[in-house]
Amino acid sequence: MDMKYFTMKELTKSSTADKLGIDNTPTPEASAQLSNLVTHVLDPLREMYGKAITVNSGYRCPKLNAAVGGAHMRGEAADITAGSKEENKKLFELIRDNLPFDQLIDESNYSWVHVSYVSTSKNRKQILSL
Repeated sequence: MDMKYFTMKELTKSSTADKLGIDNTPTPEASAQLSNLVTHVLDPLREMYGKAITVNSGYRCPKLNAAVGGAHMRGEAADITAGSKEENKKLFELIRDNLPFDQLIDESNYSWVHVSYVSTSKNRKQILSL
């Protein structure tokens, strides 16, 4: 599976990991999940949206996840932004209305959007606001 708009590097980058000297290289399983997330959600979203989307947080190895908290250890989730709350709301609605997802979360009134996709079970299409 080729990722068209996103790279493994941007899905695993972390300023916290850099600062703490943590190797955030994903496991083969997490790499496969990240690839599925991009193929089924992020790339189609980018096509629909027509503009750049930034990944704030993708994969976190267990050590990094312990340092920052959250739930990105399986490679199934990413926090994304288009640069403003208004644009993030558009991303949220595009995903909600057009794409498969397990969880879609409006974080802090569209400060960013959390989206996850699972390939090991049925995607729940769970929509939350945090």
